[in-house]
Amino acid sequence: MGISAGFMVPHPPLIIPDVGKGEEKKIQKTIDAYQRAAEKIGRLQPETIVLLSPHQTLYADYFHISPGQGARGDFGQFRAGRTSMEVSYDTEFVRVLCGAVEEAGLQAGTLGERERKLDHGTMVPLYFVNQYWTGYRLVRVGLSGLPLTAHYRLGQCIQAAAQSLGRNTVVIASGDLSHKLKKDGPYGYQEEGPAYDARIMDVMGRGAFGELLEFSEDFCEKAAECGHRSFTIMAGAFDRTGVEAERFSYEGPFGVGYGVCAYLPCGNDEARNFLEQYEEKERKKLLARREQEDPYVRLARYTIEVFVETGNIPEMPCGLPEELYHSRAGAFVSIKEDGRLRGCIGTIQSVRGSLGEEIIHNAVSACSEDPRFSPVEDWEVDRLTISVDVLGDTEKISSPEELDVFRYGVIVTKGARRGLLLPNLEGVDTIEQQIAIAKQKAGIKDHESVELERFEVIRHH
Repeated sequence: MGISAGFMVPHPPLIIPDVGKGEEKKIQKTIDAYQRAAEKIGRLQPETIVLLSPHQTLYADYFHISPGQGARGDFGQFRAGRTSMEVSYDTEFVRVLCGAVEEAGLQAGTLGERERKLDHGTMVPLYFVNQYWTGYRLVRVGLSGLPLTAHYRLGQCIQAAAQSLGRNTVVIASGDLSHKLKKDGPYGYQEEGPAYDARIMDVMGRGAFGELLEFSEDFCEKAAECGHRSFTIMAGAFDRTGVEAERFSYEGPFGVGYGVCAYLPCGNDEARNFLEQYEEKERKKLLARREQEDPYVRLARYTIEVFVETGNIPEMPCGLPEELYHSRAGAFVSIKEDGRLRGCIGTIQSVRGSLGEEIIHNAVSACSEDPRFSPVEDWEVDRLTISVDVLGDTEKISSPEELDVFRYGVIVTKGARRGLLLPNLEGVDTIEQQIAIAKQKAGIKDHESVELERFEVIRHH
């Protein structure tokens, strides 16, 4: 045995009658699809259900797997406390899965539980499953802020654990789609919202799991999607496996997308090694990009490679452009991995003897001291995309109207608090966003007035 089926399902609490109190009838297609999915699970009679929930304990750089013998939960936060459930965890599966993720080098495990109670991303799917089958034990897994590739790898570990134990296992990927479908919806409208839903339902309806890795972080963020990482973990659980995909339903009457699909395995298929294909394609892109890197970026990359491997800060190498030895300026080094920010540290004004030294020291800080991220490890180095921004002189301005998010960076100052945001950043499209993010970085509240400065940069790729 092993993975016997997978399901993509949403988790709107109002679909539960005690919560919806009649409103659930407005998503009757989703209810009917849920019943079909749950009936299939009932026929399969899985020993284990692995449920992937965005509302489980979530960390930026760690996947949380629920520990212990079991848990209970109810819909009290949605004024329906009488609707409750209790589950037993598959402790042996959890143990084997933790061993698999450790062997794979993934940051995952049972540490750091913040809330033992079941979350609604878990309970909504189980509410329907329990109508047809209760003879399962649960493995509850949260998502993370790690790249999509790491989520796929976690799915591969789930697959390995199920096969190792010979468990009849069903994977349920819980997740709503875009929350930005309607202007009068609870989260408003963004054009990426319906675009995401159309694209994800096409991909999931075809079982084209490799395409999940092609969704950019910026696109997903603007669409305000909920379940993409859940779907990607499930995709990994079907690595090298042919699937029979069936699309049950899609609707979004409340401004949030709800999709239901089912997947039954149909034998080994080595051509569906989607992660390997994606990483090979990305490797070729990175190699081509590295060949185009200018001396500023090559210096930052060389520094990161030396520091990650040895822990030492390298000396200035020979053969660089003269300005790196003799000019001085503030500089920021930005690191991305799989399209996601991995570190960014810089100086507004020069603090070193030369621009080259500025880049070297900021490259070390970006890869090891950015408090938002764990230090870069050696296996990541070849996957990094690096840019270097050299800052021009700053000038005070009297009005936000003198800013341009694509041309000028901004510095906001309130007393001793100071925040900076570089220009032309992905996902920052308005002056208001630019100032708000700079304030946030400085710990300045939205309503507080600030002094503004602007600056231009030369961006090196």
